[in-house]
This record gives sequence, C-alpha cells and structure tokens, in this order.
Amino acid sequence: MKFDENTSTVLSELENNGFEAYLVGGCVRDEIMGRPVHDIDITTNALPSQVLDVFSGYKVVPTGIKHGTVTVFCGGVPFEITTYRIDGQYTDHRRPDTVEFTSDITDDLARRDFTVNAIAMDRNGNIVDPFGGREDIKKRIIRCVGDPQQRFGEDALRIMRAVRFASQLGFRIEKNTAIAVHSMREQLAGISRERIRDELDKLICGSSCVEVLMEYSDVIAAVIPDIKPCMGLDQRSPYHRYTVWEHIIRAMDSAPHDDLLLRRALFFHDIGKPPCMKLDETGRGHFKQHDRVGAEMTGRIMKELRYDKRSIADTVRLIAYHSKKPKCRTDVKKLLSVMGDKLFFTLMEMKKCDNTAKNDFVADEAVIFDSYMEMGREMIACDECRSIKGLAVTGNDLAALGLEGEDIGNTLSEILDLVMEDRLTNSSEDIKEYIRQRCSK
Repeated sequence: MKFDENTSTVLSELENNGFEAYLVGGCVRDEIMGRPVHDIDITTNALPSQVLDVFSGYKVVPTGIKHGTVTVFCGGVPFEITTYRIDGQYTDHRRPDTVEFTSDITDDLARRDFTVNAIAMDRNGNIVDPFGGREDIKKRIIRCVGDPQQRFGEDALRIMRAVRFASQLGFRIEKNTAIAVHSMREQLAGISRERIRDELDKLICGSSCVEVLMEYSDVIAAVIPDIKPCMGLDQRSPYHRYTVWEHIIRAMDSAPHDDLLLRRALFFHDIGKPPCMKLDETGRGHFKQHDRVGAEMTGRIMKELRYDKRSIADTVRLIAYHSKKPKCRTDVKKLLSVMGDKLFFTLMEMKKCDNTAKNDFVADEAVIFDSYMEMGREMIACDECRSIKGLAVTGNDLAALGLEGEDIGNTLSEILDLVMEDRLTNSSEDIKEYIRQRCSK
C-alpha cells in the first residue's frame, strides 16, 4: 500500500517510539480489493497515555479515551488511533461496558465484526490476518469473526452492516452468518434510528442491492415495517411485470449509484401502493392516490429515521409528483415551478427509472421525459417566468393598487398561473391593468 505523507508520519511516529502500529479494518480491506481507500483507522499496542505522549507536539483529542481511542491531527487530517483491546459485555448493544487493553494484535482483531474487516497492515505492507479475511475477500464472502450469534448479540447493527457490505461489495453472506442475520433481525428494533438510517443509505447505493434486498427483504421489513406489504404483492397490471417490492428495487437500481437522493426517492416511491390498491371488475389493479399516500408515509418514516429536513422535503416532493404526467409545454413549466429547477430534472430521471422496471413497452416513454427536460433547460436559459419572484410585480405593487392581506398572495399565485399559461404577458403595466379590471368587477 502506498501511504500518503500524513498516514506514513503517524505510523512512523509510533514505530520510532518503540510501538507497533497497523492500519486496520475497512481501509485494509479496500486496499486489498483495489477499491478507493477513505477512512484510515490505526491500532497500536501503545496505551492511550502513551499515544498522548508520542503525539504531544500535535493537536490531539481524547475522543474515546475510555475505550482506548485518541484522535491525532496530522497535516490537518484526523487519525483515530486505538489501543489493542478485548471488549467486555455490550449491555447497550452498541459499545462494550468495559475494555481490557492487550499487547496482542490477534486479540484485538478477534473482537471485530467480519473477517474481511479483521485484517491489519503495517506501513511496510506486512499483513496480519488470523481469521482468513484475505481468503474470504478472494471468495467474496461476508463471514462473522467467531460465532455470528455472539457478534450480532454484541451489536445488532452488525446485522444491517452484513447486508450493507454484501450490497456494496457484491459479496454473499456465509451460511451461518446468513442464518443469524435472518433469525436475529428483530433485534434491530433496539438500535438507534440514526445508525439504521446511515446503513440503509449505503445499502441502497450498493452495486448488488437488487439481489441483496430480495434475499434479505425480511431485514428491511424489520427496520421499516411499512414496506413489508409491498413484498410479494402482485400488481395485476398490464404495465407491470414485478411485484411492488421487486419493482421498487429494480427501479432504484437503474439510478446512478452515487445519486443518493434519487435512489432514496425510488426506494420509497411506491410504498403507498398496498393501502391504495383496488381491483376492478376484471381483476386489474389500480393505485389511485398512491403517490400522495406514499409521500405522507415516507415523510413519517424518514422523520422516525432522523433524516434532516431538507432530505425529507426533497424526497417527499419527488414521491408526491412521481406519477404526474405533463401533457404540454405549460404543464412542464408549472411542474418546473412546483419542483424548482434542480428537483425538476431529478423528477424526470425518476420517471425514467420507474419505467425501466415495468413492462418493456412502458420504457418507450423515456424519449418523452427527455423532451420535457430539454423544454426545462430552454425555459431556464430564457429565464421564463416560473415563480412569483420572477413576476414583473411585487406584493408592494399590489398593495399600492388597494389589495390587502391574503388577497395579495392569492392574486400573485393567480397571476403566475396566467403568465405561465401565456394568458397574460409578464409586464408590469399589463399585470397592473389586469388587476385594475379585476378589482372593478
């Protein structure tokens, strides 16, 4: 592994002071796999007090001193350095109640979640791999270190992490580990919603999310019970070839893996279908209002999962409008007005992704959505009025004409509709004349 200057400096400082120092966890796994390396974690036989002494000339924060972790800043970059340890009981199912420091790197690796994350590497590239992590990487397997029941009992979030790693890395979960994932999934109810949220976001962006979400749908249902009715539900529609659940995840998988907002919106987009499903006299399924109902459900679920307000608002708006079909240029402009410039194009891409997971003939509509996006780009380039702020008059102008209170806002909205429909030109004089005539009636 070719270390950057800061990483090399931190490892060298520890070694030059007579201590062992290893990179450990995901950074080693990703390096072995040839994936980009991001977060660097370092483990050492130096006690926390000794780490503080070694880096006395650096900015140091004792972030988790009780559990042996010190954060050292080198070149402005934070490095978490943790003393080799053996964990005690996990009564809160997140962190050990007590830790015992050890001088043996193997003891430290034994407490980790999966074999692929239980590999250490020193600055010379020497590997410590007592649990066969490299072989499991080669075989593309997620396997618990030791007994899966014990590992998941310590921290049930590891159940979600196993599924997430399978999705991200394209690995399969080893048989005994998979059995424990399924049998212990209900323990996820005791995990903080923020931690579940973070794993879910990574899972749905994985390259193998379709296979993993199909095989481990029970795990998703354990953390989002509202989505369980989608699983196995035949849509009974000429437009659809998949159940609601399979449609959801295949539509999501057609979106770029790095577009979290789009993939998240697609993950939730049809969650409102089961409560809205009605069968007609021929047995065909219909889902009227499922976009509105799904948006409401998604807003509640995302709030429970502690998403930020902006993420909730954008996701909910995309779902609320994902079934709306513009029929003309004016409809496109109004949709652009409602969604905002950026979200409008995300919505069009969402519609295209949605159609890829239906019967083949529906995908032909993609060219229509492409044409709508081209219209949108032209409207933006020409700065066509598509918001109240873009009108040639303001609320003060309307107040000067005698309007008051709510009537000002309502009139501005009315004028905007008329301008977007090309029934009124967006000029100050024309708008004011329209208002004078309107008030004189």
